[in-house]
Amino acid sequence: MAELTTPGATPGTAPGTAAGTTPETAAARSAHGAAEHGAAEHGADGTGAGAATVGFLYPGYSAEDDYPRLEAMLAGADPGDGRGTAPETAPTADGAEAQDGVLGLAGAVTGASPAVRLPLVHTDIGEDAHRVDALLEMGSAARLAARVADLRARGAQAVVWACTSASFVFGRDGAQEQARELAQVAGLPASSTSFAFAHALGDLGLERVAVAATYPEDVAELFTAFLKSFGTEVVAMRGSGIITAAEVGTWGWEEVRALARAGDHPAAQAVLLPDTALHTAAYIARLEAELGKPVLTANQVTVREGLRLLAHPVPHRPRLGALFSAA
Repeated sequence: MAELTTPGATPGTAPGTAAGTTPETAAARSAHGAAEHGAAEHGADGTGAGAATVGFLYPGYSAEDDYPRLEAMLAGADPGDGRGTAPETAPTADGAEAQDGVLGLAGAVTGASPAVRLPLVHTDIGEDAHRVDALLEMGSAARLAARVADLRARGAQAVVWACTSASFVFGRDGAQEQARELAQVAGLPASSTSFAFAHALGDLGLERVAVAATYPEDVAELFTAFLKSFGTEVVAMRGSGIITAAEVGTWGWEEVRALARAGDHPAAQAVLLPDTALHTAAYIARLEAELGKPVLTANQVTVREGLRLLAHPVPHRPRLGALFSAA
């Protein structure tokens, strides 16, 4: 696999220690220092308790409740099958979310504050469409920058753009520039879900994958091109033709299972489900058991990317799949 260089991190290295100095890695070193300063000022969990805090910019409303679930699972909780345990997130009059993110579910299930906080804010999605022109606007610098201050107010020490399609649509170079601009605006290490997938594959040493996408095929092809730019072989790609994230967000276990099974290929070492609008946190271990191989999902890899940006230890959590349980 080709060497990965992003504004935040590269496989197996802490932020700013990648082999080869690029503008992106230099920016990461500067931003990481700013993150440490910000954590000291805020108290990383917003209460002075010192938890590591990764902030997520999430487009619109669909599967954002995966993030409180993932936080609880990182804390060692078993939040159940994906129904009825996550705190509700409702838009306010100004488009912000009413939920501070995450502490409620993890605290309710474990009886203690989590070691890692995952606050999330919603960006203005614009037109909800898996279409190239709409995705380019959805991932524009202005839309991302508009909510960065809200994440900093929640104590974020790193920021991840939690959207795959509105990052890979720019191509590898454009997605790198998108993340670099986000890091500069936030004064924090930054990355996106597209790079999260590339890094996750590097972490697991995987070279051949199958892509099971909710997107129309033309958009899914852009994701395969992004992966190929890192040296990943895509042995199979399946698009589902779904236009809106809102529709994807209604899918449950049966639909996710059918998507993964239909997209798998005997030659693939892993199956990738690239849409952050798809609820998957509660299903990862079940999917891997059925397919007999790692399953990488968008919200799962996005959280792992946030831990990478902070050089935070990855907890051993088999319910979150091979990515959180590999030696």
